[in-house]
Amino acid sequence: MNTIQVVDLQGQYQRIMHEIQEKTNAVFQSAAFIKGTEVTEFEKKLSTFNSVNHTISCGNGTDALQIALMALDLEPGDEVIIPAFTYVATAEVAALLRLKPVLVDADPETFNIDATKVKNAISNRSKSILPVHLFGQCADMETLSDLAQKHNLQIIEDNAQAIGADYTFSNGQKIKAGTIGHIGTTSFFPSKNLGCYGDGGALFTNDSTLARKISMIANHGQSEKYYHDVIGVNSRLDTIQAAILNIKLQYLHDYTTARQQAAAYYDEALADIPEVKIPARDPKSTHVFHQYTLKIENSKRDALQHYLKEHDIPTMIYYPLPVHLQKAYQYLGYKKGDFPVAETLSKKVLSLPMHTELSDDQLNYITDKIRSFFK
Repeated sequence: MNTIQVVDLQGQYQRIMHEIQEKTNAVFQSAAFIKGTEVTEFEKKLSTFNSVNHTISCGNGTDALQIALMALDLEPGDEVIIPAFTYVATAEVAALLRLKPVLVDADPETFNIDATKVKNAISNRSKSILPVHLFGQCADMETLSDLAQKHNLQIIEDNAQAIGADYTFSNGQKIKAGTIGHIGTTSFFPSKNLGCYGDGGALFTNDSTLARKISMIANHGQSEKYYHDVIGVNSRLDTIQAAILNIKLQYLHDYTTARQQAAAYYDEALADIPEVKIPARDPKSTHVFHQYTLKIENSKRDALQHYLKEHDIPTMIYYPLPVHLQKAYQYLGYKKGDFPVAETLSKKVLSLPMHTELSDDQLNYITDKIRSFFK
């Protein structure tokens, strides 16, 4: 049995190595390292995959979030509603733009922002809701979309962890994650479901006016070379990374299927352990399993993680400290106890190895060790 890894990028690379080498060699031969044809090709292919009108690539997922907020013409002090249980990037970009992050607690089952609590976070300074599709399934976009429409708010979806997931509304309409709100963002960090071999990101929108503005902002605010209509940033997906993503996008469906099959194996093997709560599924969203995240009850999470490490099984805790308890965000005035679900999840969650190369032998070994811990 091969060594178990949280993410096996090497194993995945071996399967497509020759295709990657051929594509990247062509880029080297062309010497078009910035804004080469592979970038335009990738943006078109990803738009087709997501059934969205516009895809604008950029340097990374955090840049994508910042560019999205900049495109909405928010002013210092405007409020952006974000989850308390998430990676810090969502709060970070708002803070950098001198906006006010307003936090909302998590749903205890899906771990996504609790849409039923968003209404109470809306004020006359609220301008945007920034849901994060955490671990691979969509937040409650129907409820959030209704709230946004009612209160004239704009939605920016952080889709770094759920690319390829489908969300189905009550009327039967099915839409890809990241294309439901006004702007969607994603990351191509190597460990993501669609990852490159460096940094990369993208934004999605069906609004042509927004798409043009996003494109300008990502390119120094230029409407044409040396003519700057708005204040922008320098955030580009380089051609080599686009070439890699053009190949990997062809396999994204297969990658998703492999993740879902691994998740089904975990589900069946772990479902009858009282102290282990397998990931809940929102019936409105498919789950593409960027992470397979358990809740471990009875304060046994840390002991289980140590036990698995002793048996060469790596795990991760996403996230050990909610945003409101991070030192950098104390200025927001939140305190311990303000978001009890997020705080509880931080003490219970444990993510198992999840990637496209997991074998049955590895899955069997992982689940056997978890079961032996709880005997």
